Amino acid sequence: MLHNGIIMGGNRNSHIATRRAFAFLREHAVLVIAALCAVATMCVMPPDRMYLEYVDWNTVGCLFCVLAVANAFRYLGAFDRLARLAIEHLDTPRAVVMVLVLTTGALSMVATNDLALIAMLPLSATTLVRAGWGRLIAPTFVMQGLAANLCGMILPFGNPQNLYLYSYYSLGLGEFLRAMALPFFISVVLVVGCTWFLVHARGEEFLSMDAVSRLPLGRRRCAVYSALLLLTVLAVFRVVPVLVSATIVLVVLCYADRRALKSVDYALLFTFVCFFVFAGNMARMPFLSDLLANLMAVNGLLTSAGLSQVISNVPAAVLLSHFTDAWQPLLVGVNIGGAGTLVGSLASLITLQHFMSITRVFPALRGEPSLSTRRFLGLFTVLNVGFLVVLFVVCRLCGL
Repeated sequence: MLHNGIIMGGNRNSHIATRRAFAFLREHAVLVIAALCAVATMCVMPPDRMYLEYVDWNTVGCLFCVLAVANAFRYLGAFDRLARLAIEHLDTPRAVVMVLVLTTGALSMVATNDLALIAMLPLSATTLVRAGWGRLIAPTFVMQGLAANLCGMILPFGNPQNLYLYSYYSLGLGEFLRAMALPFFISVVLVVGCTWFLVHARGEEFLSMDAVSRLPLGRRRCAVYSALLLLTVLAVFRVVPVLVSATIVLVVLCYADRRALKSVDYALLFTFVCFFVFAGNMARMPFLSDLLANLMAVNGLLTSAGLSQVISNVPAAVLLSHFTDAWQPLLVGVNIGGAGTLVGSLASLITLQHFMSITRVFPALRGEPSLSTRRFLGLFTVLNVGFLVVLFVVCRLCGL
């Protein structure tokens, strides 16, 4: 009897461990893949002194600061209040969805595309369900994903790949803005136009958000976090040393809100380190080095946008930066490459994950045809590929 109990207990523990392992793999699939790629290249290029030069610690430090400060504002309720204030007096589906999408795009410029989606997607779902517009969740989520990936391109800290390339090529803010102005403008026009077309103008009366939108914010903490945000911006623009900025952010948030530090996407930071090792080793392989250098020389825009569709735009930026000095087509290519396939941007996986949880969060919507994952992926693919084609053609015609 005891023996059977031990066996059953062992099987139960083994089952729990297996479930946890699968859950970890599902949640951190990109990190696992990046680590495997790094280890694979280490078998070809064994660790040596050159490994110390692989990692761009300025990028890692700046990304840590951006994620930590953005989390602090999120837990303070600033993002939520901003969005609710924006839709407070709107009463048509088109107006509400437009503001939700544009707010997501605006947040992505200062809080990275990942955090913008994490903050806005649950709010959008709740808002639309309360208003009786659950059928609009799919197009709203797709457009929010596009807005987060493409509107964030205009600033160095809007997307992780921008932080890296801005640091790697020691770019100035002026030349960065000039390079990204055209694709950003086209992206905004496309986002506004498609959102307007997808959502009908008339609908039921919208539920009032007055009571919720007036929740007070802690002024003292808001001032402290604003100072940390300014410090982070100065670090990104190389006015303040990144180490100083990261240390101050760490110390202040340890005292002010440890949740903001605990919620930092450390998996993303470790993913970057793995990508740096992978890219550094790849750059030392003569055959691959010559191949990628030639592809970037022939058509850097197509190569960077195309590779983003296969391995995502962040690793594409890290890898291809080793093979070209022409930063502009690379920068534009990996940013417009955020559209296209589901793996074009890691943020798109966040959108899909949130969409697939809708019927679990709102059981009353089960069976709603518009919430079919198949339909969502179809709409996602059509719009994302369409955006990518338009952006590529326009940028190519303009000489990139």
